[in-house]
Amino acid sequence: MAGGVITAAIIGGISSLFGGAASSKAAADQNRQAQENYQQQLKAAQAAADAQNEYNKRAFEVEKQNYQNFRKYEWDTAVKNWQYNQEVQDFQYLQTVKQYGKSVENTQDQLTYNNLAAMQASEAEQAALNEIMNETAFTMQNSLVEQLQSEGRASLLQAGGSRKKALQSTIASMGRDAAIMDASLSSSVEQMRRNMRDISLRRYGADLEAKASMMIRPEALPDIPTPIQAPERIFIEPMEVMPGMVSKPVQQSTWAPMVSGFTAAAGSIAGAAAQNWGNPKPSNIPQWSGPYL
Repeated sequence: MAGGVITAAIIGGISSLFGGAASSKAAADQNRQAQENYQQQLKAAQAAADAQNEYNKRAFEVEKQNYQNFRKYEWDTAVKNWQYNQEVQDFQYLQTVKQYGKSVENTQDQLTYNNLAAMQASEAEQAALNEIMNETAFTMQNSLVEQLQSEGRASLLQAGGSRKKALQSTIASMGRDAAIMDASLSSSVEQMRRNMRDISLRRYGADLEAKASMMIRPEALPDIPTPIQAPERIFIEPMEVMPGMVSKPVQQSTWAPMVSGFTAAAGSIAGAAAQNWGNPKPSNIPQWSGPYL
């Protein structure tokens, strides 16, 4: 009976040792798998960080290139617009100068016309006065001839006091006629002078109107300021992305199952030995091998 107990204890201890060894191996396998998973996660995190850094670097270079391309495009466009606007301004100024020259020419022509018109009007007035003066002189001459003829007839037909009265009457008639013609001539001269002043005044007004309609002398505008390029943009390189944190696996103890197995085995054997030591059986007493009643 004691031998069976000890044997059973030994078998149990061996089972505990095998169980501890199996548990230790299982813990080692789990630790190895966890370590492999951990290394794979580290590699994946590093690969993701490398890929992100490569993308950020490429995107940064593309952004700088796009900026330089757009900066050059803006500058070329600004220079072209400045050249075009300057050419337009110069062209407009030349056109204005041409218009001013034509305006001056038209004004000179108008002033010349006004002068010629005034001279023609003055000559017409002078001709009209000369005609009146000639007509007056001719009338006076005819009147004088008629008076002389009348005086001759009176001297032939009359004598004495009648003749004298006739002569006086003839002279008085000639004086009246001469006074009338002189007054008429003076009136014509005054009218001509008024007409000449009116001609001068009208010419002066026409000259003022012509000069007022003349364009003002154009002045060239200052050159359009040349374009100024804005300061170049400052770029900051992207910060390097670090791999994501991967938690280290919790390692299971591979010794604990072994120690536990050893402890269990030792306890089982020790318990069996103590039980056998406390209940000794004489070796010479035959043991009943049959069933107990």
